[in-house]
Amino acid sequence: MSDQLRSWLRTVVPAAWSTLVACLVTAGAPAWLTAPLGDAQDVLVVPLVLAAVYAGLRKAEPHLPPWATRVLLGSNTSPTYPTQ
Repeated sequence: MSDQLRSWLRTVVPAAWSTLVACLVTAGAPAWLTAPLGDAQDVLVVPLVLAAVYAGLRKAEPHLPPWATRVLLGSNTSPTYPTQ
């Protein structure tokens, strides 16, 4: 797998997981939590969940088995970037 594809996967796959989590949070969140956000809830929840899930996955990555890293992050190896 090329480094470009690997870096793309390691961006898109966590974003897809984050979107799923954000949809579940939005659908099941209590009204007292989401009502103050009004119409902005969909605009605010997804980026906040994306940031939290991505940070959590990156922190957990060294402790996950390779198969879980592939499922959650798209690849269990980081891309290498050439130095100039």
